[in-house]
Amino acid sequence: MLYSAQLLVMDLLSVAILAIAVFALVDCLRRPAEAFTSERKLTKPIWTGILAVVAALAFIAVPPLRMNLGFLNLIAAVAAIVYLVDVRPRLAPYRRRGPRKGSGGW
Repeated sequence: MLYSAQLLVMDLLSVAILAIAVFALVDCLRRPAEAFTSERKLTKPIWTGILAVVAALAFIAVPPLRMNLGFLNLIAAVAAIVYLVDVRPRLAPYRRRGPRKGSGGW
């Protein structure tokens, strides 16, 4: 019984890490490349590569595959959290330029 509860907790943590990694990857893809260099962070392609690998590792660790990648899953969590806590707030003022709603000029 305790073993199944531990597996459930590990599965929930794996799913949470996957969600965080995918969120970080999507957020990275939505940011302009100039923002990364302006804030003296690693470039957008490097962060995109890191987060893509992290998301793949987190995906492999989720059931039903549930490969024994506890250490790699921890690395995946740390990399995604570093992006979300350190890089993302610095990039917040930069937004992709696109059509603005309500500026019509009609």
